[in-house]
Amino acid sequence: MTDILAKLITWLNVPANAFGRYALQFIAEVPGWLSNTIISAVTGVVFLLLFKYTSNQRAISKVKDTIKANILAIWLFKDSISVVLKSELGAFRAISVLLFLSTRPVLFAIIPVCLLIFQLGAWYQFRPLQPKEQAVVTAKLSDDAGPVLNDVDIEPSADIDVVVGPIRMPSENEVVWEISPAQAGIHHIRFRVGEDVFEKTLAAGDGFMPISPKRPGWKWLDIFMYPLEKPFTPESPVRSIAIDYPERVSLTSGADWWLVYFLVVSMVFAFIFKPVFKVNF
Repeated sequence: MTDILAKLITWLNVPANAFGRYALQFIAEVPGWLSNTIISAVTGVVFLLLFKYTSNQRAISKVKDTIKANILAIWLFKDSISVVLKSELGAFRAISVLLFLSTRPVLFAIIPVCLLIFQLGAWYQFRPLQPKEQAVVTAKLSDDAGPVLNDVDIEPSADIDVVVGPIRMPSENEVVWEISPAQAGIHHIRFRVGEDVFEKTLAAGDGFMPISPKRPGWKWLDIFMYPLEKPFTPESPVRSIAIDYPERVSLTSGADWWLVYFLVVSMVFAFIFKPVFKVNF
């Protein structure tokens, strides 16, 4: 099952990365608060329409009327315990039905929303390294890769300076370096593992750039969370390669806060356009 999920998400990442490469490229050209506001607003409206056309709007409207009627009965007959209890039970039953009616549109939306969130995370969660700024790189090897642990290193490159390393940790099956980019740009670090060579991207420069902090192994959740680079196959001696990027600092387009801002603004615009598109939810 895990292998199937990993393959499925790897396939889904192909169109998601294509979308991110073209539709989200404008993030690099405008302030972070503006790009996140635009994306959040569009997302809120798109998924409002998705909810409308994948849900039973007539049934939702009837259930909401039932909830209102029961709440009104509770308020009007608050002195009658039997009426209040009956109305509370009716309201609770109607709310349960409303949640059930919302299940189908949520199932339609959950995968696209997750794919979008992880694409946005590549832009907002971390900032690129500055030229000459140092960062730790960790290569995690497979459990049976012990014989090649001593034959793992970064190939020389004019774009990357190796400051410290390789430091080998046999107990963890890891090799660690401290590196710094020589100049701005998207660089490719080449790792020699025995007779094989593997690559990992490194982002350096100013502003917003799509950043892949980890090239994942064959784990479906990691493939979902770090979609920009092709995952290592189960047969690979390398399980993952990670770069310790600094987090971006911003309340609208920085580490963790960007997601809160995205969700809040999306919901605000969904409620604003709810009467415009006549959507019940």
